[in-house]
Amino acid sequence: MNIVLSIVMLTAFALIAGAFVFWRRTGEAKQPALMVLLAVIAIVNVLIWTVPADDGTAPIDAVEAAAGG
Repeated sequence: MNIVLSIVMLTAFALIAGAFVFWRRTGEAKQPALMVLLAVIAIVNVLIWTVPADDGTAPIDAVEAAAGG
């Protein structure tokens, strides 16, 4: 599961960089804004999985414990 979260974060950073490059080359705003929005959504999803709740456990810990790893 950690590999998946890492790939999602790398993809989010690539989307942000790609949006910046696309915006600088074309001057268009709509598609780069959507790329940044997708990157923000991906980062929020990773945060939902990894940030601990009030009891100190993160959802990813529960998944790994249930999987036996």
